[in-house]
Amino acid sequence: MPSKVTFERFLWFHHQVRKGRYPNAAALAERFEIAGKTAQRDIEFMRDRLFAPLVYVHARRGYRYEDSSYDLPGFWLSEEELVSLLLSFRLASAVPDSRIKGSLKSFLNQILSQHSHGSGLSLESLSEKVSVKNIEYSRTGDKVFQQVLDALIHARPLKIEYYSPHQDETTGRDILPLHLLSYMGTWHVVAHCNLRAELRDFTLSRIRSISPSDVRIDAPVSADAVRDYIRRNFGIMKGEAASEVCLRFSAAVAPWVAEQVWHPDQQAVPEPGGSIRLSFPVADFREVRREILKYGSQVEVISPDALRDELRQEIEKMTALYR
Repeated sequence: MPSKVTFERFLWFHHQVRKGRYPNAAALAERFEIAGKTAQRDIEFMRDRLFAPLVYVHARRGYRYEDSSYDLPGFWLSEEELVSLLLSFRLASAVPDSRIKGSLKSFLNQILSQHSHGSGLSLESLSEKVSVKNIEYSRTGDKVFQQVLDALIHARPLKIEYYSPHQDETTGRDILPLHLLSYMGTWHVVAHCNLRAELRDFTLSRIRSISPSDVRIDAPVSADAVRDYIRRNFGIMKGEAASEVCLRFSAAVAPWVAEQVWHPDQQAVPEPGGSIRLSFPVADFREVRREILKYGSQVEVISPDALRDELRQEIEKMTALYR
């Protein structure tokens, strides 16, 4: 990949051509004290990868531009920046819109064609070394994702038919998308809902139909309000009021639990014998209950009693199921 030093050579050669001085490989090699073969590869790179319309004029023993309006591309990246961009492409695999991923791939391939001078970087090689896998997520279709993203960017309302598994019903809504969120692999749109006249989040996989809405929705919601909504409604802490949960994990799983962040305000205290006590605030037991059940007999709820009771009842139901 061309470094900044290599780009200086390109820039010098480009200016020499623009000034009508008919530079060649020998002149480039002498100016930058490089080998003649290296200079010739630079010229070929400019012609083949930077699409410089270079024409060799035998009578002048140098190069000119067939199109005098040509200019060098201004987009240059360091190797670290290019790796970051390629890594972003791999992380973008969570985006369900094949059109966006196709455009991003095409864009990166264009950049790589201009930066692959002796480099082993490619989308294919990175795909073999970096991957992204999500589990227990809801699949979102291309059409829904595209329309929600387009409405979000252009601040346009949408008409949706939305299915709620909690009420087992489908309702029609006019919404104004305000924020698109990927939470644990599942895509949500935070929007002003005209039906409820407040902020609501909608799981994209539950949208049964979607189309532009003719309803005018004026929702002067600030970015801070949206961030606060997300903080309160996504993650292990949900709602306004919070109570403290205290869990004791056995020594068998304590090393793994010690690596995890369940909540930004959590307290992890090692105990004799290798166990660990984890405390953090929650306002809704549903999500933390699912997390606790994953660890089976390796975790005990110390407090609150209400959560202990919920877990006891669930375990009794499970026992009856397998009895």
